Amino acid sequence: MKKTILMAALLSGVVMTAAAAQGAEDRGRPDFATLDLNGDGGVTLEEMQAQRAARFADADTDGDGALSVAEMTAAAQARAADRAAQMLERLDANGDGLLQQSELQPRGGAGMERMFSRLDTNEDGTISEAEFAAAKERMGERRGGRHGEGHGPRGRG
Repeated sequence: MKKTILMAALLSGVVMTAAAAQGAEDRGRPDFATLDLNGDGGVTLEEMQAQRAARFADADTDGDGALSVAEMTAAAQARAADRAAQMLERLDANGDGLLQQSELQPRGGAGMERMFSRLDTNEDGTISEAEFAAAKERMGERRGGRHGEGHGPRGRG
């Protein structure tokens, strides 16, 4: 059980570090310049709808007006590959084209220790199942859902 909790905490630390380093456009959300199709300094509803339609059309590789599981998977993999490349470019401190564990450490150091400290509310040096569940609930509330659900717009992941 302790090993599972430690692994979950470690994985959470890596994911939280990576997520903190990513901007909105890295999470699949277009930036302002991408939405402002005519470059007039304002984004209209039509421009937002056009951007959404363009993303759909890009994913609809056979042009049938519908997305198959294969097309959605391919689009998701392409977005993930783009995000991974951006993350590598941003975090590869030594320029070797690889990410070492030390390059994933949060800026200012001691990130895992701070996270562990927040989870270990009774300060006994271990994270109980109740402490873990309470932390998960707090994260869900901050994200607008329950139990870690709903971390995207309108409660959708």
